[in-house]
Amino acid sequence: MKIHFVYSSNAKSRSAYEAMMEIYGQCPIYEADCVVVLSGDGMILRAFHENYQHNLPIYGMNRGELGFLTNKYQKENLVQRIKNAVPLKFHPLRALVKKKNGETHSAIAVNEVYMLRETHQSAKLQVKIDEVVRLEELVCDGLITSSALGSTAYNYSAGGPIIPSGAALMTLTPISSFRPRCWRGALLPEETCVELKVLHPDSRPVCAVADYVEFRNAVSVKIVRDKSLTFSLLLDPDNTLKKKILEEQFAT
Repeated sequence: MKIHFVYSSNAKSRSAYEAMMEIYGQCPIYEADCVVVLSGDGMILRAFHENYQHNLPIYGMNRGELGFLTNKYQKENLVQRIKNAVPLKFHPLRALVKKKNGETHSAIAVNEVYMLRETHQSAKLQVKIDEVVRLEELVCDGLITSSALGSTAYNYSAGGPIIPSGAALMTLTPISSFRPRCWRGALLPEETCVELKVLHPDSRPVCAVADYVEFRNAVSVKIVRDKSLTFSLLLDPDNTLKKKILEEQFAT
């Protein structure tokens, strides 16, 4: 098996990369069978963003912090661990962003797409679901559209629900909503098309973010599931997403 290793700037990650080079060597991405990430969740997301055109499965070993999407770090038997890993296949979100200057951009998101105010003033957003306006005006700091895989990340920190593994859902979670006060978000079928329009973009500027890719002065964003792309995250048999999500809901 040919492996392409990815690592980050922290000392644990660099040390792990050096150890792997002595045992397995580095294979160029265009010849590899698998990408192994020696870091945390942030680098897993970056690996999907930067290498999806090669359509390679990604196997992470935690050399970062939380490492929700990674496996336990171990130098030995890596090839066999990859062969025994259970693939989690999923379609990422696709964000189509329009900016105030007329530019349009497209970006993928493994975890979430969110809109966030740029100044001290609250954002004012119109929320459209499958071409039907559901909220004429949402006054808030921002709004998160999260995939099932990303529901334990920013979405959960903002008070959104964790989606059980296998549920074909995504979340819509407000960040510090002010009006309407009674609205606390929504669970949506994963095939839903979410369209968000920025009201008063001149006086209340908003940025749109897909995972870590940011677009300032956004005026609208359309979010859909991109079925043309299929990503594969490899997890050890005793480290499945189902187990992780269950444990996360009872974490203290």
